[in-house]
Amino acid sequence: MVKKEKEKKTHVPFRLNLLFLGVFVLFSVLILRLGVVQIVYGDDYKRELEKKEEVPVNTPVPRGKMFDRNLKVMVDNVPLDAVTYTRYQETKPKDMLETAETLATLIEMGPDKITERDRKDFWILTNPDEAEDKITKKDRKVAEKMAEEGKKKPEKYLYDLQLDRITEEEINSFTEAELEVLAIFREMNSGMELVPQIVKNKDMTKEEFARVSENLESLPGVDVTTDWDRSYRYEKTLKSLLGKVSSSEEGLPEENLQHFLSKGYSRNDRVGKSYVEKAYEDVLHGQKAKVKNIKDKSGNVVETEEVTKGERGKDLILTIDVELQLAAEEIMVEELNNAKKLSNTRLLDRAFIVMIDPNTGEVLTMAGKQIVRDEKTGKQTTEDFALGNITTSYTVGSSVKGATVLTGYHTGAISPGTRFYDTKMRIGTLKKGSWKNLGWLDDVGALQRSSNVYMFHTAINIADGHYVPGAALPINKDAFNILRDSYAQFGLGVRTGIDLPNEMVGFKGSETLSGKLLDLSIGQYDTYTPMQLAQYVSTIANGGNRMRPHIVKEIRQPVDNNETLGPVMQEIEPTVLNRLPMTESQIERVQTGFRAVMQPGGTANGYFSGATYNPAGKTGTAEAFYDGPDRKKYSEPVPVINQSLVGYAPYDNPEVAFAAVVPWAYQGKSHKMNANIARRVMDKYFELKKERAKANSTEQSTVEKVDNSKKVQQEQAEAQDDQDN
Repeated sequence: MVKKEKEKKTHVPFRLNLLFLGVFVLFSVLILRLGVVQIVYGDDYKRELEKKEEVPVNTPVPRGKMFDRNLKVMVDNVPLDAVTYTRYQETKPKDMLETAETLATLIEMGPDKITERDRKDFWILTNPDEAEDKITKKDRKVAEKMAEEGKKKPEKYLYDLQLDRITEEEINSFTEAELEVLAIFREMNSGMELVPQIVKNKDMTKEEFARVSENLESLPGVDVTTDWDRSYRYEKTLKSLLGKVSSSEEGLPEENLQHFLSKGYSRNDRVGKSYVEKAYEDVLHGQKAKVKNIKDKSGNVVETEEVTKGERGKDLILTIDVELQLAAEEIMVEELNNAKKLSNTRLLDRAFIVMIDPNTGEVLTMAGKQIVRDEKTGKQTTEDFALGNITTSYTVGSSVKGATVLTGYHTGAISPGTRFYDTKMRIGTLKKGSWKNLGWLDDVGALQRSSNVYMFHTAINIADGHYVPGAALPINKDAFNILRDSYAQFGLGVRTGIDLPNEMVGFKGSETLSGKLLDLSIGQYDTYTPMQLAQYVSTIANGGNRMRPHIVKEIRQPVDNNETLGPVMQEIEPTVLNRLPMTESQIERVQTGFRAVMQPGGTANGYFSGATYNPAGKTGTAEAFYDGPDRKKYSEPVPVINQSLVGYAPYDNPEVAFAAVVPWAYQGKSHKMNANIARRVMDKYFELKKERAKANSTEQSTVEKVDNSKKVQQEQAEAQDDQDN
């Protein structure tokens, strides 16, 4: 019995010890696990517990500047004091309203931008009980059913009902003070989360700016900063050509929204809307400053870190000579006003001139003026219409005859020296001729005296036709394509490739009658833009290279110092779009004809005689029908005359080419407004060139004198040192 008890006692402690051992092992594993959690994963769990979130935010920077070719500022940025508001994730509409009410006591805000929808939204926000009463039990049941069926946004359904049921009396019940709060609230609410939204920048007084600065602690989300506005130094010059920039309120244009968002833009970013501002948006926009907002688990921003500093947009050096541009515009206004004094110019309302470096394609001047009538006052004013040089087209007349002659050479229809007898032609009952019977002419004489008949015979030969006076004129219809394809080699009837959007091609006549082919050969069928004419004459001037015209000369890195320019980042190199298929001697033959136009016996000699810069060119007069803004006033087509003149100088070493176009110049009695504009602007170009050369020579002479003086002083000082030693 005693033995059994001993065995039993021995067995119990063993089990107890085994239990203790198991407990010990479990505690050891638990302690080890806690150690791993705390030591190895402690920071991870701590971050998870704090739930911090890093949110990058881009801050816009000023756009790049624009300078003319002589480094005169054309477009700049004007600094503006501004008040901004940043909406956070946890911000409630009620909180924003309280901030707007406080801010309204510190700044003045007009109600100009407030819409009817803004008033309704604000009424619901400020009258929650009355807004709830506009929803019936039946409405709520419909919303509940929408939710059960999984239809989206039943809340929106109810909100839309509230909006519809707000009365005119209710939305017009706001006081002036409440409207001011609404105007501020509207701007605050239009921004994106965590992106500073401009509340007010224009017309911000120093006193308002100071008051807001002193009360920032009581204005959650509000801050003061320096904003910018685009400044165009020459307000009436090239404004349409340089383009526009959207406001922060407009933000990104809807048609390009996804494109800009994919490139890191914010919805309220300001971007180029047209022309140079739009074409060079990627360059002018700059590199945004990037900050990182760190939020806690409640969505509160607990820390802001700067990731990268912003850099304003890169600067553009334009090819435009702004001094020449201003002079050209002034000349055009004077000539328009003088011409409008004549009784036969009631339809005349515009004029254009383009000047290009024919060797590089750099656009030196792109001037256009248009007379418009103020609908309210009835008064006429002259506005910038530089864009008309690429967005409008006209029949231009004989200016294109250089291309016709060269096409004749290339097709074998004529050869240098080919002669035709210029007299009135009869095609069936149709009579066509030159401005008078000119007799026997070769190709040079035909250009000099602007023979239509010579071009008619050339076109007939291209079309494999055979002219018999009084008979019908059968032709190969392919001649239309042959002429147009050849003209395209000069830039006529095709896009010139200029670095601006919305360039038009012009219009091609649709009929293929033999008489229309003859009209095409003298520039009285298809339409061309002034820029196409400038490219065409440049191609002849430089010996056969069609150069791509361009407005931008250089792209430069931005610098903070307003007195200096940054280093050149990119230089826009001249681009040859194509080479004329004609021989060098054939092109020189047409150049000789263009030179003769400006010499005694030429159609432009009376306007360019005495010009010391040795011009060459071609006049153009087209019989057309008025198709301007007032065409609907006339039941029948109104015949008008379009004027053009193309040229270049000096003829033996061209440095500038031009095209002047005056649509709907007159009816009946003629005037020579196109020639007057061209001569005066060309005179101005060479006058400026001479003045600048003299100024540079004087400046160089002054520098040399200073250098010589310093050298003499240094030599004297060295001689004195030697004497002292």
